[in-house]
Amino acid sequence: MELMSTATSADEARRAATVAVLPVGSFEQHGAHLPLITDTAVACLIAQRLSDAYGLFLLPPITISCSHEHEGFAGTVSIGAATLIAVIEDIRASLARSGINKLALVNGHGGNYVLSNITLQANTETRSVALFPGREEWNTARERAGMATTAHADMHGGELETSILLYAKPDLVGDHWREADHDADDRPHLLLTGMAAYTASGIIGRPSQATAAKGEAVLESLVETFADHLKILME
Repeated sequence: MELMSTATSADEARRAATVAVLPVGSFEQHGAHLPLITDTAVACLIAQRLSDAYGLFLLPPITISCSHEHEGFAGTVSIGAATLIAVIEDIRASLARSGINKLALVNGHGGNYVLSNITLQANTETRSVALFPGREEWNTARERAGMATTAHADMHGGELETSILLYAKPDLVGDHWREADHDADDRPHLLLTGMAAYTASGIIGRPSQATAAKGEAVLESLVETFADHLKILME
């Protein structure tokens, strides 16, 4: 599965999409068994499925975002919230000049809190931006996949992300994912201390519970639950 669109201008002219979909990932540590591009890969896989299912204009991903809670771990690179806001606003303006005024943001990184503010502000005058998946969609996908963990316990590099990549991009999953479990359910000062106060490995979750079948079920669920978002966006 390609992680970026290889469509031509002629392809997009024929598609004539009225909604664009933008994967927003990150470049941050995911322990020893998942790559720095994990969130970007997950966002791209979801966005690609949505584009195929609903005829959306698939954009290339934003690959570096707000990963400040992971600083101190080798390889993590962040940009500021203001920079992310500016990039998305510029993309929206460019899309509008080509006649596309609706945008679905597919967020692969939980630390991109600012995307909620972008979405709320964009929708004050007209419905123009959807943010997906939300907490409810992730929880539904976990339930349908029969996952052993909750979203809170499986915060980072655990069952969910490992399952998706085992299904869609198994070459990105390292050999030691079955031995990488780390529990840290109590994280009261995460915004003050970052991840390093709660995990030495960078993992909070149970990747040992991951399977490719669970990853497939998650992606199928997300495609289905996006339909309501798209319907409301287009009203």
